[in-house]
Amino acid sequence: MKDIIRQRLLENSKPEKIEILSSFFKTGKGQYAEGDKFIGVNVPDNRKIAKEFRNANYETLEELITSPIHEERLCALLILVQKFNKADKDEKNRIFDFYLKHTKNINNWDLVDLSAPYICGAHLLDSDKDILYKLAESDNLWERRISIVSTMWFIRKGRLEDTINIATILLHDKHDLIQKACGWMLREAGKKDLNTLISFLDKYSHTMPRTMLRYSIEKLDKETRAHYMKRQ
Repeated sequence: MKDIIRQRLLENSKPEKIEILSSFFKTGKGQYAEGDKFIGVNVPDNRKIAKEFRNANYETLEELITSPIHEERLCALLILVQKFNKADKDEKNRIFDFYLKHTKNINNWDLVDLSAPYICGAHLLDSDKDILYKLAESDNLWERRISIVSTMWFIRKGRLEDTINIATILLHDKHDLIQKACGWMLREAGKKDLNTLISFLDKYSHTMPRTMLRYSIEKLDKETRAHYMKRQ
């Protein structure tokens, strides 16, 4: 099946997009995704293929998620999301374990953002969340992003504590992809409960990275945004 999926991806590839995607996702020497390879498949087309092959077995998913081709890894993750949505408890455990086994292959921000909330977040909603705190302390950039972006699922359910806790752990992370992700999750938390966001900003806005701050206050009114920016 893996060969059929790869062929379907190639059929939907747009070679003119390869250079654009390679630049956008920072694949150059010394950049965060150095060496990542694209074939030019857009996300909507990849989603359609993932839905078509949502019954792919784990041998196939193993081949795809360890591929040097970005869109093949994304397809594997989108298939896992499809599977998770229909899975029973035991199968969800298997998907979650498979996901954690392959965090080193979930190595770009779109791969994290399109999978972590829907697998890690959904799986851990009513379970022990220690693994997210462990990932937040990881030396691996993408594991740290998984830890905070997974909490999007909790936010949607009105549970904000873990977002705040993990954002605090990552408060002084030097990578802008973590700063942006934390700011994004804080902004989303603020949509659910403005007081939670304001409390966080009152405590940390004078020391948090400017990028994180800008993302977190993006939806606040102009006067409030100005107030917190002046604290920096």
